[in-house]
Amino acid sequence: MIRRIHGTLIERTLGSAVIDVAGIGYLVFVTHSVTLEEGTDITLHTYHAVREAVSDLYGFEKKEELEMFEHLISLPGIGPKSALNILTHADVSLLTEATQRGDAEYLSKLSGLGKKSAEKIVTGLKDKIASGEESEHKGKDGDVIDALLSLGYNQHEARTAIQNLPPEIEGTAKRLREALKTLGTKK
Repeated sequence: MIRRIHGTLIERTLGSAVIDVAGIGYLVFVTHSVTLEEGTDITLHTYHAVREAVSDLYGFEKKEELEMFEHLISLPGIGPKSALNILTHADVSLLTEATQRGDAEYLSKLSGLGKKSAEKIVTGLKDKIASGEESEHKGKDGDVIDALLSLGYNQHEARTAIQNLPPEIEGTAKRLREALKTLGTKK
């Protein structure tokens, strides 16, 4: 099983990347959050999915993303491509927070996932995620995302702004102010 890949990113498309490792180009399916440019070195944590006649690699920049991916594919009816799509719409902290709250509506609202899918995910992940031991800033980021949504930004813009914030910025008001600054410079 291939658990990690390191090489040069030689091609990036929506949902996949080709990584050159010692002259061999590996196709790795990735979330949209992988934003490196072609020609840069990259290391990804991988899941090697082997089925009948298919052997696919799924790559993640953070180990937490890989762990959540593995939790998702352990749920009935969710395969690797569906799990990758879920992680594209909802990051690890959002999935964890919604699961800990037992709040499928929260997940649906912030990720754009359908209500039934969100309920299935929250219910299925409840036993798999340790309560309270994940990210320290989930709650404040949820408040920041709610504030951005109420100001008229969409889920994607809000999540992207939060993900780009430096971790040393703490407090809901400060994180919201910085998120608004980054969103203001993109217009």
